[in-house]
Amino acid sequence: MDKALFIAMTGAKHNMMAQTARSNNLANVNTTGFRADFEQARAMPVFGQHHPSRVYALTERPATDIQVGSYDHTGRPLDVAVKGEGWIAVQAPDGEEAYTRRGDLNIDPNGVLRTGNGLPVVGNGGPIVLPPGQHVHINADGGIAVGNGPGGLDAEIVDQIKLVSAEALGVTMEKGEDGLMRPRDFEDGILPFDEFVQVESGALETSNVNAVNELTHLLALSRQYEMNVKMMSTVDENSAQVNSILRMG
Repeated sequence: MDKALFIAMTGAKHNMMAQTARSNNLANVNTTGFRADFEQARAMPVFGQHHPSRVYALTERPATDIQVGSYDHTGRPLDVAVKGEGWIAVQAPDGEEAYTRRGDLNIDPNGVLRTGNGLPVVGNGGPIVLPPGQHVHINADGGIAVGNGPGGLDAEIVDQIKLVSAEALGVTMEKGEDGLMRPRDFEDGILPFDEFVQVESGALETSNVNAVNELTHLLALSRQYEMNVKMMSTVDENSAQVNSILRMG
């Protein structure tokens, strides 16, 4: 088989993977606190019983865009938006601590404070559990005040949302397959509480996805995929012609 066919095939395959990443970004354009993923392609040499003069395409996700999105003021007491750089600690589905910017919080029937996608919010001693039938207010430092009076009168701090900063520690954050952020190459694995990270109550941070930019990239990737498929067809036709000539000889 001509190596060009393999090269075109890998190009089409990884082009589809790039389209998947961009499509996921576009699908989460309205997801609270979502961080867009970058994608890039690079050329990799083909080694074998020949000189490595041919290359194939490799698509990879080099990083996640951590630029802050815009803020939408909702007035809802349980909505919080992290100001500037910082993250909210949550309990991931695997039970480990992870981090998110999603601040559309709610309280489940058991009193557990959860994010909009159902993950328990971590406080001083693990997942935060609040007493039922109380007025809840979240302070700028993440402190959770509850009281039984209108407007949170006679409120008392019962727990505090764990807010962390990766930038202050010089740590790079990496997004996992579950969409949650975790520190990369950090010895402790769990980021410490940072008293300088602040939140704004009654507001939500929107996704930082640029819908027009993502759609433009998707169109370009679609054209590249078509080009690779056409190249595969051309190589196959050339191979058939060669075999025909060889049979004539």
